[in-house]
Amino acid sequence: MPKIMKTLTIAGSDSSGGAGIQADLKTFEEYGTYGFSALTTIVTMDPDNGWHHNVYPVDSALVAEQLKTIFAGGPVDAMKTGMLGSVDIVRVAEQAIKSNQQKNVVIDPVMVCKGEDEVLNPESAEAIRDLLLPLATVVTPNLFEAGVLSGLGKLTSVEDMKEAARKIHGLGAQNVVVKGGKALGGDRAIDVFFDGKDFTVLETDKIEPAYNHGAGCTFAAAITGGLANGLSVADAVAKAKDFVSAAIRSGYQFNEYVGPVFHGGYRLNR
Repeated sequence: MPKIMKTLTIAGSDSSGGAGIQADLKTFEEYGTYGFSALTTIVTMDPDNGWHHNVYPVDSALVAEQLKTIFAGGPVDAMKTGMLGSVDIVRVAEQAIKSNQQKNVVIDPVMVCKGEDEVLNPESAEAIRDLLLPLATVVTPNLFEAGVLSGLGKLTSVEDMKEAARKIHGLGAQNVVVKGGKALGGDRAIDVFFDGKDFTVLETDKIEPAYNHGAGCTFAAAITGGLANGLSVADAVAKAKDFVSAAIRSGYQFNEYVGPVFHGGYRLNR
């Protein structure tokens, strides 16, 4: 029997199943890895109030206990973070990575829920920037998050994305993927990958209808799965782009507010 590769997500719960821990574990399974999870927040959405998001952080001590359980078996082959919810939880994640000498760390710097446009917790965003980016093998901000982390504000072009990637790399991340997705103008879904020396522009046709709830979490989890399976960072990012595009293409309309990606799309359409 081949070795089972282990993957970890430190992230929040999305009750609708498209994003967060649910998306990560589904993606890890699609990559043939054994997924662990440490729950940081519980997010609910209110269909009687325009799908407004309510975010409930887990006590940081409980997050630390979950991670103690997980790392009792030693470091995992790759891990990611998602929604962390508080500065204390960011510090718990930092300590777990450092004390276990964890390699292959993917930081998805979640700052907003889809459909929302304000940073959930500005202090947490600063803690992610200062404490986790220096530990990141790969960081995967969307346009909004890249604008916040880089200090450049609103990004509207590929050149803006490249400049943001340079600045974020300067904060300590080894590799940066700035996700343009459907938010960038034009008919192409564009992401920019920067390894500290060279840029790679990853492009696909935009998919309509865009059932893309959970696309960001899924993309980062796919990179994590690729790294766990021994892919180089560049190859893991390229495969993750294909994986999430297939998941969007196979997504469906959940209700009037949201349509999630379908995480089995890549496998079922090969």
